[in-house]
Amino acid sequence: MIDRERVLKILEEYDEDRVSVGVIASHSALDVCDGAVEEGLRSIAICERGRESTYARYFRAVRDSSGKLIRGAVDEPLVFDKFSEVLTAKVQEYLRSHNTIFAPNRSFTSYCSIDAIENEFAVPLFGTRSLLRTEDRTEKRNYYWLLEKAKLPFPEKIDDPSDIDGLVIVKLPHKTKRLERGFFTAASAKEFREKSSALIKQGEIGRGDLASARIERYIIGPVLNFDFFYSPLEKSAERLELLGIDWRFETSLDGHVRLPADQQLTLNPAQRIPGYTVIGHNSATLRESALNTVFEFAERWVRATQEHYSPGIIGPFTLQTCVDREEDFYIYDVAPRIGGGTNVHMSLGHPYANALWHRPMSTGRRMAIEIKRAADEGRLDEIVT
Repeated sequence: MIDRERVLKILEEYDEDRVSVGVIASHSALDVCDGAVEEGLRSIAICERGRESTYARYFRAVRDSSGKLIRGAVDEPLVFDKFSEVLTAKVQEYLRSHNTIFAPNRSFTSYCSIDAIENEFAVPLFGTRSLLRTEDRTEKRNYYWLLEKAKLPFPEKIDDPSDIDGLVIVKLPHKTKRLERGFFTAASAKEFREKSSALIKQGEIGRGDLASARIERYIIGPVLNFDFFYSPLEKSAERLELLGIDWRFETSLDGHVRLPADQQLTLNPAQRIPGYTVIGHNSATLRESALNTVFEFAERWVRATQEHYSPGIIGPFTLQTCVDREEDFYIYDVAPRIGGGTNVHMSLGHPYANALWHRPMSTGRRMAIEIKRAADEGRLDEIVT
């Protein structure tokens, strides 16, 4: 892990009046950039050639001669052949010269080596660098390990496919599109064998990935992602904030659930097994009587990160949950950084964050406020690793 003293030395060279926010141009980058420019910071998006138009053209920031923002959100799109070029010494030096605080998203840890992020990326990260590795389900100290330490509920793990005696979901990556999911469901060992064989034949999953896949009980109920924020800067008010709730659209699962059961049975083998690739998100709210439970979950997770991954979570994180018919919540995934569905909060904010701050407040804008406050108070060292 990059030595903390090295990060602090970098911060000493920063002009705190000219801080910029950097991000990989994918996932929730528009929210990060929009939030930055809303708060008067400049935004830098690391783009990959062939998929840069969203950031370099359509959402490119336009400012007048005085620097006032007229439209757009991305001040500076940097286009490279691969996202991973952000790890090169030349790009890191450029980011540091622009006083960049880098906001990690899922694309950062998917397209760049986590070892390199931990040991070579000498740019201050907004958040806790060491927690990013917990998203890898193959790691011993992954988010399931943290959930156990926090005594939080998550779906029961099935260690052997032969033990499947009810509906389960099998979690593994797509064979070629590694950022995406190769998930599938099964209700018996026989169905597990049949579906996995079909998906291997279709090139959706790999045999090696299947061997290390996580099998867990399928929770039948709505999927709700809780977008939280933890502020180490706050001294008088609560440090934990619920910013918003989102839920996701998945292909081709969402198309399947729109078909009557008898129509689903007529699908050919290639169509019959739904895909779980996340393609979009929508906003949601929660019945108020259930909010206490969700806040308690978040508090316990924050305490676990502070105990096992010092200094603990900083800034945004997402608890991804399912709720069963008994109204019990199960956490099936944790994002220790900005979540993937926060673009639904852009500009308009979200009812929870808006009610807390009494202005449109997205996750990206909340991040920018924290960065700006830390810079103004000479406390950037408290929010970066």
